[in-house]
Amino acid sequence: MTAGRRETAAGLVLLGSSAAAAALGGRYRWELGLFRTVNELPDAIHPPVWTVMQLGALGAGPALGAVAWGRGRPRLAAQMLVAATASWATAKVVKRVVHRGRPAALVTGTRIRGKEATGLGYLSGHSAVAMALMAAAATAASRRRRVYYAGVAGVGLARMYVGAHLPLDVVGGFGLGLVVDGALRRYLRADEFAGPTARLPR
Repeated sequence: MTAGRRETAAGLVLLGSSAAAAALGGRYRWELGLFRTVNELPDAIHPPVWTVMQLGALGAGPALGAVAWGRGRPRLAAQMLVAATASWATAKVVKRVVHRGRPAALVTGTRIRGKEATGLGYLSGHSAVAMALMAAAATAASRRRRVYYAGVAGVGLARMYVGAHLPLDVVGGFGLGLVVDGALRRYLRADEFAGPTARLPR
C-alpha cells in the first residue's frame, strides 16, 4: 500500500468513527473534560492562539501556495490551493449530514473568544484545511514533519480554545484533511517529487 493510500485509509477511519459518534449528538464525558480544559485556559494567550489558528483558514491555502510557487514548487503550490478549497467545501457538506451543533449550544459555560462561529459544529473546517496543508508540506520536507503536525494540533486546540468546536469536531477535521491530501497525492503523483532533495522555504 502506498503512502497516499495509507493516509487516505487512516483519514477515513478518523472521519467515519468520529462522524458516527458525533451523529449520536453526544456530549461525551471525555469530550467535555478535554474541551473545558482547553476552553478555560487564560484569556491572555488569545493573540498567539489566534495566529496559529490562521493555518486552518481558507486563505492559508493561497498564501502558502504562493510561497511554494515563489520557491520553484509549482506542483506543491497547486496541491495546497486545491487542498484548502476541497477541504473547506467538503467540510460544509459533512456538517449538513452529521448535523451536530456548536459547543455554545451543547456545553454550559462555553467561553467564546473573538467572533462567535455560526452554523453547525461537526466537523472543523479549520482542522481539515490545516491537516491537508501541513500533510502536503510534510511530504515535501519530511525532516520538518513534526513541526508541521504540531501546527495541525495547534489549530485543533485553538478551535476549542475559542469555543468553536468540540474534540470530535477536530478529530473529524483531521480525518477529512488526511483523506483530501491522500487523494491529491495520488492524483498529482506528489510522492514522485518528494525525495530527499525536496525543500520548502525556511
